[in-house]
Amino acid sequence: MATSSANEIKLVSGRSHPELSEKVASRLGIKLATTVSLNYSNLETSVTIGESVRDQDVYIIQSTAPGMVNDGLMELLIMIHACRTASARSITAVIPNYPYARQDKKDKSRAPISARLVANMLQSSGANHVITMDLHASQIQGFFNVPVDNLYAEPCVLGWVKENLDTQNCVIVSPDAGGAKRVASLADKLDIGFALIHKERPRPNVVGRMVLVGDVKDKTAILVDDMADTCGTLAKAAQTVKEHGAKEVYAIATHGILSGPAIETINNSCLAGLVVTNTVPLGDKIERCPKLKIIDVSSTLAEAIRRTHNGESVSYLFHNAP
Repeated sequence: MATSSANEIKLVSGRSHPELSEKVASRLGIKLATTVSLNYSNLETSVTIGESVRDQDVYIIQSTAPGMVNDGLMELLIMIHACRTASARSITAVIPNYPYARQDKKDKSRAPISARLVANMLQSSGANHVITMDLHASQIQGFFNVPVDNLYAEPCVLGWVKENLDTQNCVIVSPDAGGAKRVASLADKLDIGFALIHKERPRPNVVGRMVLVGDVKDKTAILVDDMADTCGTLAKAAQTVKEHGAKEVYAIATHGILSGPAIETINNSCLAGLVVTNTVPLGDKIERCPKLKIIDVSSTLAEAIRRTHNGESVSYLFHNAP
């Protein structure tokens, strides 16, 4: 009788971020499963899993590439459904950057809660488990009826700060009130002070007046946020901090979406550097922006997959970089 390979990890990659998928596979010491993904001439997505996944634990890695969010999400749903109809034992969606995470509440009349809609679609397509990183709002986990592991980039960020900056002369700054909890946690672990910027938004993606609360004079200020999108907020926050006497300003964000004029904004800003993780594909932006620095989080994702597969706790990863 042939031996069963049901305990193997079957790692499947979408097309949005193949470099990250390769790094995760390499750290797990396995190969990515063979898949064929293509778009028909009418732009419909077609996915074929090129090997058997019957009675196996499948992990599908798919991030969200800027400008391709909807295509990436649809491809992920189709891949999950393909594995379910191919009798996979369990299907885990590994989504480093959760799509539509900023639409997590009804903040005005007749507005959708799109993050909840995405959660419903992932479950309907057949996902039994979701692994993501630095959700815009932790409460999004409550939109699911399946387990969700929200990993943190914080341990990797702490490592980068300790290696590259003089922490004794730093201050952590939150560019908005919403990120105060995240910033306070980092400041406590580094045992340094923190400050806060209050901003007024006349409309989405447009920042109005900014007020700094805290002392940054003659210190290296580190702006911390969960995502860097158009970077208007970060550039304006950096200018505000600089005007209050900061020696130099760095910005750290988990998800470097960098859409629209973000690269030009960063290059023209007073930021000494923008540090992002590789949860989102950056393409040629690294060459176009000399201030851009990358933290690799593939080891955290790989270890989360390994621990999940072996039935071990992933809480160790909340405070430690593997």
